[in-house]
Amino acid sequence: MTSPLTPSAAPSPAVRWTPRLWGTLLVLCAAMFLDALDVSMVGVALPSIGSDLHLSTSTLQWIVSGYILGYGGLLLLGGRTADLLGRRQVFLVALGVFALASLLGGLVDSGPLLIASRFIKGLSAAFTAPAGLSIITTTFPEGPLRNRALSIYTTCAATGFSMGLVLSGLLTEASWRFTMLLPAPIALLALAAGLRLLPRSAREENHAGYDIPGAVLGTASMLLLVYTVVQAPEAGWASARTLLSFLAVAVLLTAFVLVERRSPSPLIRLGVLRSGSQVRAQLGAIAFFGSYVGFQFLTTLYMQSLLGWSALHTALAFLPAGALVAVSSTKVGAIVDRFGTPRLIALGFAFMALGYALFLRVDLDPVYAAVVLPSMLLIGAACALVFPSLNIQATNGVEDHEQGMVSGLLNTSVQVGGALFLAVVTAVVTAGAPAHATPQAVLDSYRPGFLVVTGIALAGLLITLTGLRDRPSRPSVVVARSTSTAREAEAERVAVRD
Repeated sequence: MTSPLTPSAAPSPAVRWTPRLWGTLLVLCAAMFLDALDVSMVGVALPSIGSDLHLSTSTLQWIVSGYILGYGGLLLLGGRTADLLGRRQVFLVALGVFALASLLGGLVDSGPLLIASRFIKGLSAAFTAPAGLSIITTTFPEGPLRNRALSIYTTCAATGFSMGLVLSGLLTEASWRFTMLLPAPIALLALAAGLRLLPRSAREENHAGYDIPGAVLGTASMLLLVYTVVQAPEAGWASARTLLSFLAVAVLLTAFVLVERRSPSPLIRLGVLRSGSQVRAQLGAIAFFGSYVGFQFLTTLYMQSLLGWSALHTALAFLPAGALVAVSSTKVGAIVDRFGTPRLIALGFAFMALGYALFLRVDLDPVYAAVVLPSMLLIGAACALVFPSLNIQATNGVEDHEQGMVSGLLNTSVQVGGALFLAVVTAVVTAGAPAHATPQAVLDSYRPGFLVVTGIALAGLLITLTGLRDRPSRPSVVVARSTSTAREAEAERVAVRD
């Protein structure tokens, strides 16, 4: 595993991106945009869904948790499937399933059917996410070209999340069903474009069969882990049910590791984790998304429950962070080329920790511009630096036939980090819940949760700092892989030198 480019590397010559190459990237960005859009929209619509379908709070939780369970539990399998069966085929089939599940979710009239549609959407996203990322990393060569593509790609997640918050506030005013239906036509348009634009990818050749035992054990362990973490706050972290479930996860993971060490064609080649930069990318992804999900959860409660802000007002409060990420999308790749990923990730985690710490100043009558906005801008800058850099660091130096595997592993780290630390933050806040729920007492019970979030970001910073002493490898000559004709491919050939 190599680190990105040495900080002293000179800029590469300009590369002409053909319309077909741009089209390929936009199709993949659309899928990433939809994943983030779907996650953010459903949260605001939950009260209306519960009222219309007569669902209890515990049932409503599974509308969110069902998606997380399908997504987080199947990512390892989704990534390796893309390598073995062909990235284009897996991506397009999963995108079609996503569109159908979106349509189903907007038409159902019962809680169980809605939860089932959410699980199917999560399952399909578990295949589109690693397949889409691996298509980028096998189409765009390592170096400035890939860095630019990945910075645009990962920015779509933040943009989709921010737009989802705003759109959900508007659509829910008409009907919560529109929040479920909106992704369907976008997914179908992306599917139609993908059929024409995505490069055809061959199945992995010369692999030694399919790792069925590893797939079963890996999927079962991830499903059970996500389920246990999601249910732990309700069942109790020290309850027999939770402890036995964690024990079962440990047994399954141990069996999974043993199987992978002996399998001729493993679901995850464990040797990839011998790379320090790869391990730091995975741990960084856990800390990055885990801290942000916890922060967003607490901040949303603070704004809506304590301050009485509307869903739209809350969404607009978060908007500066997403807008900053969107505006910086075309610049991050060039910054990575110059300074390398470890420095940017470290700087991003420092911004993130500072933003969380500043938010501790909030009270029951905050001045948005002086108290809330600085935190949102720092967190937006952190997301703009950290998320693309983590994707670049995790996929650099990996052979094409393992890009799907590494992409699935990175996305699994993101989802497990979000589920795990959201549960931890929820448990901390619940443990400090006041007997007499005055507004000030409730706010005081939130502060330990914000401290935990800040600590997670600081842990991510410390992990990243351990990699700053690594000497990056010198980049080799690379050739852009075009999805167009041979003549277009020759036009896009580029040499990346020190």
